[in-house]
Amino acid sequence: MATNRPRFRLAIAVALAACAVVISGCSSTPPVISPSPSTTSSPGRSATPSATPTQDPLAGLTLEQRVGQLFMMGTTAAAAQRETRQAVRDRHVGNIFLSGRSSAGVKATAAVVARFRALVNSKSTGGVPLLVSTDQEGGQVQVLRGPGFSTIPSGLAQGRMSTGVLRTAARTWATQLESAGVNMDLAPVVDLVASPVEAAKNPPIGVFQREFGFTAPTIVAHANAFRAGMTSARVLTAIKHFPGLGFVSANTDTTRGVTDTVTGTNGANVAIYRAEIADGANCIMVSSAKYARIDPNAPAVFSSRVVTQLLRIQLGFTGVIMSDDLSGATQVLSWTPAQRAIMAIEAGVDIVLVSRFPDVAARMVDAVVARAKADSNFAALVDTAARRVLELKSHL
Repeated sequence: MATNRPRFRLAIAVALAACAVVISGCSSTPPVISPSPSTTSSPGRSATPSATPTQDPLAGLTLEQRVGQLFMMGTTAAAAQRETRQAVRDRHVGNIFLSGRSSAGVKATAAVVARFRALVNSKSTGGVPLLVSTDQEGGQVQVLRGPGFSTIPSGLAQGRMSTGVLRTAARTWATQLESAGVNMDLAPVVDLVASPVEAAKNPPIGVFQREFGFTAPTIVAHANAFRAGMTSARVLTAIKHFPGLGFVSANTDTTRGVTDTVTGTNGANVAIYRAEIADGANCIMVSSAKYARIDPNAPAVFSSRVVTQLLRIQLGFTGVIMSDDLSGATQVLSWTPAQRAIMAIEAGVDIVLVSRFPDVAARMVDAVVARAKADSNFAALVDTAARRVLELKSHL
């Protein structure tokens, strides 16, 4: 394992180098990935602009490479899937997600990740390192197990820990992920479920005990501790599932038409995200449920009212917004893969997660490239989203 980690850090260092020129996407010199003038140590919040101009982080990236940064493609955790490797190499996909379940341990996982990192070069991702993510929440939602990985308790059990103990534990879990080459955990879950009784009726969260507890203060305190522990070991996090899955009675992964009739723009579950943003959260995953009191006409991930108006404008979030899985969730199967990707980006999403059925990613990527070539306004959305992704990567 010691032979893999220095190479990854070298790749990060090269991608973050301070001297770059505007180059073609086929040049051997990778682009600069530097925070924009508004970046602070809490990248989810606004800051006073610096007087020193910075190189555009997109300089040198082709359109196709910029689009690639907007996708996170699944691969089985136990093996480097061929179609995912091809997507990184040929369609410039800039992020991967380890899916399913693996009990092979840290060393075996690191070997899988190394196969993807070896594909990063000036022609594939423009030299930009990959976000390598997984679902390492705990309880029934823990992708990586085996030698070197702890058995992580459920979210509900974590919520019973003191915040200090949880922060220390999360640092340990993150150190294990980092040793395996994983630099992003799609956690913690911050969904508010009203009570233990309601949890039993809530298939996506409560049934699996993914919630930290049943009050907003408990969730915020423990989410902050979890994120702090992960961040201290150089692992990024993505809180989920905005604006909340605690008040639905079906799972969007398996059911069509899932709708929350409770959540409004000023609800307690939305207030949790406001608190997390204030504490420096820099990546938020949006759910694919519908929210009748916010936008009854579209799933949240396709709704500019939810993504742009509520999360960006009302809550003031400036970090990365990513989708829940748009490849196989029953909730979104009424739209073609191409439509799903385009609609999500138009709504304000920065990273499209394609985890369950990664073979549809090629159609999504090609559709986004074609749309950007035909529509300058859409191309501007692509560039804005890509800049946010590169800024997030600069915090690795």
